[in-house]
Amino acid sequence: MGFFDKFFSKDKEKDLDKGLEKTKSNIFGKLAKAVAGKTSVDVSFLDELEQILISADVGLDTTIKIIDRLEARVAKDKYINTDQLNTMLKEEIVNLLSENNTEDIEDFVFDESKKPFVLLVVGVNGVGKTTTIGKLANQYKQRGKRVLLGAADTFRAAAVDQLKIWAERNECGFFDKGMHADPAAVAYEATQEAINSNYDVVIIDTAGRLHTKIHLMEELTKIKGSINKKMQGAPHEVMLVLDATTGQNAIEQATHFTKATDVSSIALTKLDGSAKGGVVLGISDLFKIPIKYIGVGEGIDHLQVFNKQAFIDSLFK
Repeated sequence: MGFFDKFFSKDKEKDLDKGLEKTKSNIFGKLAKAVAGKTSVDVSFLDELEQILISADVGLDTTIKIIDRLEARVAKDKYINTDQLNTMLKEEIVNLLSENNTEDIEDFVFDESKKPFVLLVVGVNGVGKTTTIGKLANQYKQRGKRVLLGAADTFRAAAVDQLKIWAERNECGFFDKGMHADPAAVAYEATQEAINSNYDVVIIDTAGRLHTKIHLMEELTKIKGSINKKMQGAPHEVMLVLDATTGQNAIEQATHFTKATDVSSIALTKLDGSAKGGVVLGISDLFKIPIKYIGVGEGIDHLQVFNKQAFIDSLFK
């Protein structure tokens, strides 16, 4: 039994297919029209392919890379049919994801040799950060892990309340120090609580910092240092949550957050609400940071482990 069969159920496959419908229509509906009647992959087709990929927010640099690779593969062929073209595109996109550190992971896992495993979650307001934390906590709970949620977004009462609701819903531990508390202190004490109470994993929420506000980005660096002071080597993962519907703005956010802290993974939300799922490719190519999770719907089970082969297979159906 292979990876896909074991960890990617038919229900998950259906959720992924449905979540990518808008992107598939945007990219491959246009691609089918571009290929129709072609007897070769000529300059005009490549120009059209460039526009299709850019419209899906793949990004100019990544688009050019894909086209150059495709052009090199078909250079010796006077004619390829649509199926062959699709196969070549699939292979080049999978290769691109593989080269850029995006690896297929087995289910919702973390390094259990590090206990508690400390996950710091960052991202701007509105990207689905706290919801992603709640859904991730649910997945860990289903696997028998003891989870603590730490509310280090102390700028908005609603943020603390929302995280508390998720903790109650998932029957997780919850740690907060109320509004206007020092976020770094909250992160430090949440880590301490996780150690003292023998939690398997602590997920720490942070304020939805606008990436244009330098002092808030500096606060993020302070939070990371505070956690490390309490537990050497922590946080063990810094996950950046990005909203697929924002397209190129997600890439801009990633640029600023990767400068502020050592982002080690990415969760891309709201793919079901966007025709610009190509941003997955652009983000992976530009930042060389693994895409770990994708959100393909509003349901609690609609957060999926990102499997590059399943993702590309779904796009090309």
